[in-house]
Amino acid sequence: MTTIQVGVCGWGDQHELYVQGVRNRDKLSVYASHFPIVEVDSSFYAILPQRNYESWVKDTPERFGFIVKPHQGMTGHQRGDASGSRRELFRQFEESIQPVVEAGKLKALLFQFPPWFDCTREHVQYVAACRQAMQAYPFAVEFRHQSWFESRYSERTLDFLRKIEATHVVCDEPQVGKGSVPIVPAVTKPSLALVRFHGRNKAGWRDPGEGQNWRDVRYLYRYSETELAEWVEHIRLLEQEADEVCILFNNNSGGDAAANAKQFSEMLGLAPTGLNPRQMDLFST
Repeated sequence: MTTIQVGVCGWGDQHELYVQGVRNRDKLSVYASHFPIVEVDSSFYAILPQRNYESWVKDTPERFGFIVKPHQGMTGHQRGDASGSRRELFRQFEESIQPVVEAGKLKALLFQFPPWFDCTREHVQYVAACRQAMQAYPFAVEFRHQSWFESRYSERTLDFLRKIEATHVVCDEPQVGKGSVPIVPAVTKPSLALVRFHGRNKAGWRDPGEGQNWRDVRYLYRYSETELAEWVEHIRLLEQEADEVCILFNNNSGGDAAANAKQFSEMLGLAPTGLNPRQMDLFST
């Protein structure tokens, strides 16, 4: 029977989950009383010390799972990196995540490639090299350039991911040209399907506006019940082919991710077990 798990991307900004005054260091523990999985985004910006992962392992229940994003220098977001420094980044990153690996809590490494990372022979070879470097770990790939799923390349892209035993990340995002990908509900690795909801803010996806933080604008979106209902069928198709389906909401800017994640969980009829005990409010009855 397929396991379906729903969570969000990052736990720090999910303010509606936390009572006033909760300390930052306690937020993951509280988060893990609501959801069974989470995406680690901070690893994209820095190689984190092992003590961070050790703390997160301790703060979460036994069956909790982490989807970890590798450092941006590993996915081509930092252009011009020398191959030597990139190899060192891979080594440092692999070393840093070992507490999660050893605890059996790593669901996948999420290699999210940048919007300019188009479908070329060079880039295909680079994805294969990343997979080779991280062959010991579950490996997921998210493309953000439309060319990978143009009619002439779409099936070849999926076949390539199957060949290297990588999970294809199914995305819901604004359709605004080359810098976004369509919904492609396909399973390329039977052990895991991964879905990420980015919102549908078309204007913010392309141009956040002068003086505005692009992340604050791009992911500012609340999915309606009708929009989520359209996705129930996609999830049912994925669960026919995958042993596990992990679903992540990334529409964090307005505090919508956790609410949408809970709403979608209810629509799918999910009742997560094995969570941390829920903390009671001081004056709750």
